[in-house]
Amino acid sequence: MPLLPLPLPRARRVPAALLVPARGLLEARVPWVRDRALDHVVEREGHLVPFLLTKDALLAATPPPHAVPLHSLPSSIPFPYRPLRFLREYPSAFALSPHPIEVSPTTRLSALHAAEAQVVDTTFLDAADRLLRLLMLAPSRALPLRLVARLRLNLGLASDFQRSLLPNYPDYFALSPDGSLLELVCCRKDLAVSAMQAYAQRTGGYKVGDAVAFPLSFPRGFELDKKVRKWLDEWQRLPYISPYEDGSHLAPRSDITEKRTVAVLHEVLSLTVGKKMEKEVLVKLGEALRLPPGFRKVVARHPGIFYLSHKLRTQTVVLRESYRRHMLVDKHPMMGIRYQYLHLMHMGMEEVGKGKGKDQRSSRSELNIGEEFGAVREDDENEEGYDDEDDEDKVDEEDMEAGVASEDHESDDDVDEDMEAH
Repeated sequence: MPLLPLPLPRARRVPAALLVPARGLLEARVPWVRDRALDHVVEREGHLVPFLLTKDALLAATPPPHAVPLHSLPSSIPFPYRPLRFLREYPSAFALSPHPIEVSPTTRLSALHAAEAQVVDTTFLDAADRLLRLLMLAPSRALPLRLVARLRLNLGLASDFQRSLLPNYPDYFALSPDGSLLELVCCRKDLAVSAMQAYAQRTGGYKVGDAVAFPLSFPRGFELDKKVRKWLDEWQRLPYISPYEDGSHLAPRSDITEKRTVAVLHEVLSLTVGKKMEKEVLVKLGEALRLPPGFRKVVARHPGIFYLSHKLRTQTVVLRESYRRHMLVDKHPMMGIRYQYLHLMHMGMEEVGKGKGKDQRSSRSELNIGEEFGAVREDDENEEGYDDEDDEDKVDEEDMEAGVASEDHESDDDVDEDMEAH
């Protein structure tokens, strides 16, 4: 495979006029408009991460244990509320046994995990390429291993990627002496092509120095100020500097620097299998990639490229061009498996819903019997020391970033809830 030296390729010479700081859009108020279809994309996967991490804790071991005590589940799993309540919501995936409380995978979950293992095997090279590209974006050619581990699900890496993937590519990946950094040994020139460059090549050809325009799409009801629209049209005509090129010589707070920052964020989201990422994680990654100060606000200033969802008590950045309403345009095989996990979760919630209906009917009978004999019925969760407080607070969707206006318009009235459609 062709190799490159470790230093980043320096960007081509940019006209000095483009390096002068420009504040056209930087001072503008860009409206935020709700996109219900993309909000649904975020909402439907709300509990997927703790679900997958719990599944891995049960099945990743070889051979997997028959059952795991509830208190032995990793504390790093971000359960949205009490673990016991969470597991009870998905009886199609998790089987619970009392005294002491233990959790084990159901047959359906084990079968789906085996199917996922096959997808991991078939996408092994693709996963390695994604990780290699991500490290090539870093000026230091290294990223904190903890950050990479946090991005594991985004990149479609196996839960044991440190043992199953990294040792297979010693010419490309290495750990720092203290084990805290994942380092890039050497680059691959054939991978130093961004998603935008590939898009330009497919849609009419591309050569270095061309002004590549980002695909734009706005939700229904979105309007830009005429001055902002004019700035955006001029900004789109600026030369495209690849995120794999060195941009350190560009003037800060200039239009060309902002375009390269957008290019880096666009490439990062393109490397993910779901084409989205929590903003908190994206910010940490941007800092590790040494993006210029103020890059956090770039997402909000370009709503035609990125959508900032405020669902699930967090902010999630979605790459607009990758979705047609709530459906991925190009579905990675790993996302196909995750949609099957979502369907399994949905089946469990339906089972719980049906069970609650029966419980309500039986509880009325139990209440009458209890009153007759003076019995008191206690909730089994309280017997385990859990309180009944619901930790889920309603998110304030109007909590926008400073300087960004907020408008609430519907963009898609009907969103298909059926997971099997995927």
